[in-house]
Amino acid sequence: MTGKARVLVVDDERSMREFLEIFFRSEGYDVTTAGDLASAHLHLETNEFDVAITDVRMPGGSGIELLHTVRESSPETVVIIMTAFASTDTAIAAIRDGAYDYITKPFKVEDLRLVVEKALEKKLLSSENRRLRSELRSHERDRSIIGSSAAINRVFDVIGQVADTKANVLLTGESGTGKELVARSIHSSGGRRGRPFVALNCAAIPENLLESELFGHVKGSFTGAIRNKAGLFEAADSGTLFLDEVGELTLPLQVKLLRVIQDKTIRRVGGTSDQQVDVRVISATNRCLTDEVAAGRFREDLYYRLNVIEIPMPPLRDRADDIPLLVSHFIEKYARELDRSIEGISEAALGRLMAYPFPGNVRELENVIERSIALSRGPSIEEESFPPSVLNAVEPTTASRIPPEGVSLERLMAEYERGLLLEALVPAGGVKKRAARLLQISFRSFRYRMEKLGLDDSKPGKP
Repeated sequence: MTGKARVLVVDDERSMREFLEIFFRSEGYDVTTAGDLASAHLHLETNEFDVAITDVRMPGGSGIELLHTVRESSPETVVIIMTAFASTDTAIAAIRDGAYDYITKPFKVEDLRLVVEKALEKKLLSSENRRLRSELRSHERDRSIIGSSAAINRVFDVIGQVADTKANVLLTGESGTGKELVARSIHSSGGRRGRPFVALNCAAIPENLLESELFGHVKGSFTGAIRNKAGLFEAADSGTLFLDEVGELTLPLQVKLLRVIQDKTIRRVGGTSDQQVDVRVISATNRCLTDEVAAGRFREDLYYRLNVIEIPMPPLRDRADDIPLLVSHFIEKYARELDRSIEGISEAALGRLMAYPFPGNVRELENVIERSIALSRGPSIEEESFPPSVLNAVEPTTASRIPPEGVSLERLMAEYERGLLLEALVPAGGVKKRAARLLQISFRSFRYRMEKLGLDDSKPGKP
């Protein structure tokens, strides 16, 4: 547990309050005391506590009533009941209503110390279990990044370079290109792996609730705020916060997000104190944020804070070589999920997918395969199971590329190779070694190909 554990002591006996305050402070805890229920309620409305220790019988109400209040307003707080009036029925009722333990006055200090230590261990374990369950739910869908094309390999390279840095990352590109998968990969590959990864789609939360979702709120700060609530920045403390569709944030929220990134502090809605947070922000957008900045819809200072490192995500049409791998992956996944005996995809069906531009990118391809497996009647996916958007698209061009009189494959390949060699020399400034590196071949191979095609003297430059 980071920082001091916070303990609330509620007892109408002043001597007991003072004794417990001195004792718990000597144990390294942050202690608050209250002499009645009204004072305890005020403390609970404005602060959060890890443990509440309350007497049963007090003026103005009982510790059982306080237990109910804590369970409603701060369910993560562990409650310990203490009383001089030992009663099995009271103990059973308190534990049944959610108390962690029950201790009878007079008690040994060592016994109280052990009860509180175990209570804090329980709270920490519960918080960790919630985090792990949340991560498990988020990983129920296979989140591997599939592909071996040059375009996706460039993304892999950048992930490896930025994973261990603290720099904020901006993922850009069309919807469905896998921006959240990359964000998760950056998190799980770096030093924050094992810490929280929290994702928020900024376009999916109503504007009036988004501030509370990000920064949290205190009880009573607005209608419906019936208890204190931590925001996503607090939930992501020491980990990563992924803000999808960050371009949808309003200007007032952009100002508050900028403050958090600059000062590394948050203030809950309705709160009066700041809290330090250590969060790496990875954001994503399918908008052109430079255009949004120029139009006055996105703050320029926030843009540069978010865009320390930009990773452009390639659309699927620019990495069509990955379609067979993706199709194979989705077939295996959805055949298992839908309990269907699908072994593969026909050559004609795969050819149609290779020719389709996929405006919805990988997400659309996944949807097509899931649909096809649900509708297929044979052992493999056929074209008739595809949705109209794919069936009504331009026919695969493989059949029309070869005219009736035939073509010279050697001539076509030579022309293509010639074009690439000459094109590579342009950004290389005519330097053949640089051009060879751009084409990912050796200088000797580059020179041989130039000589073979009669290009050796066609470009100035040195080897």
